[in-house]
Order: sequence, then structure tokens, then C-alpha cells
Amino acid sequence: MKKINLPENVNFIISTLQDAGYEGYAVGGCVRDSLLGREPSDWDITTNAKPYQMKSLFRRTVDTGIEHGTVTVLLGDDSYELTTYRIDGEYEDSRHPKQVEFTTSLIEDLKRRDFTINAMAYNDSTGIIDEFGGIDDLESGIIRCVGNPEERFGEDALRIMRAVRFSAQLGYSIEEKTSEAITKLAANLENISAERIHVELSKLIVSPNPGFIRKAYETGILKVILPELDSLMDVEQNNPHHCYTVGEHIIHSVENIESDRVLRYAMLFHDIGKGISKYTSEDGIDHFRGHALVSAQMTSKIGKRLKFDNDTLGKVLKLVENHDVWVECNEKAVRKAMNRIGSEMFPLLLKVKKADFEAQSLYKREEKQAELDELWRLYYGIIERADCVTIKDLAINGKDLMEAGIGQGPEIGAILSRLLDKVIEDPALNTREKLMELL
Repeated sequence: MKKINLPENVNFIISTLQDAGYEGYAVGGCVRDSLLGREPSDWDITTNAKPYQMKSLFRRTVDTGIEHGTVTVLLGDDSYELTTYRIDGEYEDSRHPKQVEFTTSLIEDLKRRDFTINAMAYNDSTGIIDEFGGIDDLESGIIRCVGNPEERFGEDALRIMRAVRFSAQLGYSIEEKTSEAITKLAANLENISAERIHVELSKLIVSPNPGFIRKAYETGILKVILPELDSLMDVEQNNPHHCYTVGEHIIHSVENIESDRVLRYAMLFHDIGKGISKYTSEDGIDHFRGHALVSAQMTSKIGKRLKFDNDTLGKVLKLVENHDVWVECNEKAVRKAMNRIGSEMFPLLLKVKKADFEAQSLYKREEKQAELDELWRLYYGIIERADCVTIKDLAINGKDLMEAGIGQGPEIGAILSRLLDKVIEDPALNTREKLMELL
């Protein structure tokens, strides 16, 4: 019997249920992750006890979703969701059942879950309950729906995205009938909220296999959730610098950069405006002048549509807008670039530039890498010397100007900006004495 090391609190909850004559099992993702040797992020527990019976057994509880059988048990600083075995009624919005019916059968409860690898339960007394072949699919690396995939996706369309997301996170293939059902029902994702789409897309993008977004394209998911990228998958780039379509270049660039949400989204959107910007010159070469600005404008609209938080969207926009800006290889130019995009954003921009050209052809690859290496060297020198690149780094501030009787109101900011321009040109000027002398 495969054994899972349950946390002390989970064992306590299950034992409390069993001592009172009820069943209790850890269920779903925590069982899957434990079998994969991963640390579960949370532990869900299922039981045949009704909500009011659960509440009578534990001192601190919260009615999280009591109409659906879910009660949260609080133990110290930790919380655990307990849910009564249930059978879902008819789904009316491709997301939620009209009603749920409590059942005394664990198997009936597991039968309503999305994928076999998420439909396993465990306690120390019984061991693993695996009615639908979840262990075999874990060992084979397969994402497979429980029962009829069209029924599962028809119940909850978000499962369509979850299938691709899980395949990307785990590096698994999607079973053939499950994949066919995704293709058939992908349009149902239109019924899912932008917030839910965003969450699943983000998990896919930061996964170890972000290139699995190709599966979203092949099955029609991308056409629903990100039509701007879908339309670029067959846009050719007849240009010496490129060897892929725009869409394929974008996907390769996402794969080339570290698993950071801002960086991955920056690569996903950096060339999103190329379809609009493309024109072909008389010599048959494709050009995309101004595509960075167009891409930034489109990214802003996409980010708002998908309910990005302002901080993430702001950083992604800066990187998209500046990804194609050429920075001359000298200290003054690098200081100016750091001032324009932000000191903390500049190293991210260099990472974006590397991921970009590594997803291009080999044309001038060595020159591009050498230039990037030099920019890194200059950047590290500026950081090591603590060169002034922003107004707050100046040796004087607005208070100093007012005390000296120089300027007031908006004029203060304008004067500091002019002083900063001088200091960026010559960092040696950034002393109180020299700046006051300049004034």
C-alpha cells in the first residue's frame, strides 16, 4: 500500500471524523502532489459527514460554502476545507451546478471530479482510493478526464484550460479523447470570467513548459482567450533576422526566459502588434517598424480585458514598449536608459532582449550577444559606483533649493530634472557643492 505522510493537523481532522463514526479522506491535488513527491500547497478533506455534523466536531469553523457542503476548520494559524461527499446537479453556465446533492458514497464524489490524477483519496486506514486509474496516468504522464470528457468539460468549461495548464505544469501529454473534447468545446470558454482565464493562463505561462501554449492554439483555446496571438501563428517573417512565424517566435521567446510572471508576459506580448505593423518592401523583405509601440498599446487593452493588476501590467508595458529600443554601448547611454525605464527594470529589459534574439535566426547572433554582454558590463559598473540615474539619487533635493531661495512649486521639479540631465552626462557633478554651483 502506497503511504502518504499526512500533516499532523490533517491526521487530527480525519481521526476526529473517524472517531465520531464518519469517513474522512485527503482528496484531490494534495494526494496527486504527494504521490509525485511534491509538497502540497493545501490539503482538502472530504467526508460523509454533513456540514452541521462537521461543525459540531471542531471548535473553530467558518461556513465557507455551506450550501455546497464546504466548511473550513481552523487549527492554530492554518485552515482546512472539509466538504461533504456530493453529486453535482445540472450545470447551467458552463461553470456552476444549479444544485448539489449530498451522498454517502466516496466513489460518487470522486466521479464528478475533472481528471483522474485529481480524483484520488487517501487516509492511513484505507490507503489510496483510486477508482479511475489516477496512479497509472501519473506514471504514464497523461492528463485524462474522469469518465466522458465531453460531459466533464460541458459541466465546467474552465476544465478545458486546466487540462492544458496541468499538462504544462507536469510535462504530461493530454489523452486523445480528452484532447478531442477540448477542441470540440473550446468555444465554451467564452462563458468563463476574465479573472478565471487570467489565473489559468498565468499558471501555464510560469510553468516549466510555457511552450505548451501551442496546445492551446492547436485545440482552439487561444482563439477564444487570446485571439491577438492566435492570429499571429501563421504570420510569416521574411527577414534575415527571423526564422519563425511571429507566433512561433513569441512562443520560443517565452521559453527562453526565466519563470517570472512579468518577464514571461513581456515575451508573450512583446511582438503582439506585428500583425498590424507588417509591411513588405519592394525587395520582398518584411518589416515591422513601430511594432513595439503598437504592441504596448495592444498589451494595455489585453491586460485590462484579462484583469491584470496595475503593478504587473505597468511593468510588462515598460518592457514591451522598450524591448526593441537600441541602447548605445557607453555609460552615458546606459544611464539614460536606466533613467527612462527605471533602474530596477533595466536588467529585466536586458533579459528580454536576450530572450528575443535567441528566438530569432542565427543572423548576427554573435554581434547581438557581444553587444548585450557589454551592456551588462556597463550596467554593473554603474551600479557598483552608485552613479546617479534618478532625481532621488541627486546630492540635493527640493528642500535644498527652497532654502537657497531658488524656485518654488513646479519650478523645483523642472530645475532638479535639468540638474539630473547634467549629472547623467557627468556623474562627478553629483555633489552638493557642484550642484549648488551649477544653480
